[in-house]
Amino acid sequence: MRERLRAIDTEIQVSMAGAGAMGRGLLHQCLVTPAFRCVALADIDLGAAIDCAESAEVSYEVVSDLKSLNDCIQKGKLAVCQDASLAAQADAADVFIDASNAIEEAARFCPLALEHGKHLVMMNAEADLAFGPYLMQQAAEQGVTYASCDGDQHGVIKRLVDNLRLWGFDLVMAGNIKGYLDRYANPTSIIPEADKRNLDYHMCTAYTDGTKLGVEMALLANALDLETPVPGMHGPEADHVQEVHDLFDLDTLWKEHGPVVDYILGAEPNGGVFAVGYCEDPYQQRMMNYYKMGDGPFYIFYRPYHLCHVEAIDAIATAVLDDRSLLQPEHGHVADVYAYAKKDLEPGDRLDGIGGYACYGLIENRADQEEHPGIPMTLADDVRVTTKIEKDEKIPASEVELDEDRADLRLYKKSLASCQASAVQTFS
Repeated sequence: MRERLRAIDTEIQVSMAGAGAMGRGLLHQCLVTPAFRCVALADIDLGAAIDCAESAEVSYEVVSDLKSLNDCIQKGKLAVCQDASLAAQADAADVFIDASNAIEEAARFCPLALEHGKHLVMMNAEADLAFGPYLMQQAAEQGVTYASCDGDQHGVIKRLVDNLRLWGFDLVMAGNIKGYLDRYANPTSIIPEADKRNLDYHMCTAYTDGTKLGVEMALLANALDLETPVPGMHGPEADHVQEVHDLFDLDTLWKEHGPVVDYILGAEPNGGVFAVGYCEDPYQQRMMNYYKMGDGPFYIFYRPYHLCHVEAIDAIATAVLDDRSLLQPEHGHVADVYAYAKKDLEPGDRLDGIGGYACYGLIENRADQEEHPGIPMTLADDVRVTTKIEKDEKIPASEVELDEDRADLRLYKKSLASCQASAVQTFS
């Protein structure tokens, strides 16, 4: 890809929402990758966007309207703004990257980017999960590409899966490796760890309480038509990924559920991912044994790292140059992440969303939601519960007050409607 980018005559011009850890990294990556140029950067915290531009030592101007933004870009400067809707409409941009952690705001600016003919690449996994099927449909109608980004675990796992399928193996499990889990972490308890890693407190909480893990694996499930065998997945503790053979009854799991998503906890390689493939071909089994992959028929393929923004650029370039997506929700809302109480909740208590004090999220199959649907974590922000809910109980969608005019709820309903008519019943 690098030589291909060096050979093209025009720049790939990027506009972006989000100047946090991922946005900062992507801006840097645009500076070091041939043919890339970031033309607009937006963040609700304007100071963070300015700091991001200054840290990257790029020439920039702060703008507050679309004309000023386009004029700034024409002068060869980075347009910095507070309103991501402006960046989504930048005339020069070929691709819009959502690297924010916004959900309700993303429901406004992501469709706007598609309306203005931009390829849309998501490094905002939460908005990707909530609205992906609708945004994918809109992208197809606009003749552009919608894609999840590479670098985060779901993108890296997808590449592993693509490889093992290319080699003739059947997918049995798409697996994540999580270092540490505390369902009850909150933005106060997480401060020492977040400060050590220079992370936003809510974001670090979402990593620690398992919500982010569930979101990433739900994205994989929706792209590859995978089930979660139990709510929240199994997640056994392990010392090394090779223990997957002993920790899971892979044969029974596969026969009962087909291919699944799951994870292991605390295992080496820390920061890695894995996938389990099945092959019963005698020749391949002999050769896999020779290659020190075991006797089979279940084989573990793993990668010891995921590199976030460093790896993201390939998926972005592929979306723009080839109109091809690394990962998108081709099977609709097969799975979602639903809110569970972090503490006892009383009527009138407010849910404060992903990475907050009130709830954590567990991945579940949508097919299991018809009788007693839960509220998706992506919608569980600034809503009040109407009944007593005990700690670790699932929060029913019927027991929360949700404003029907919210942009995120409206787009979520459109996303459900773009998949299966029966799924719309959850919030109708």
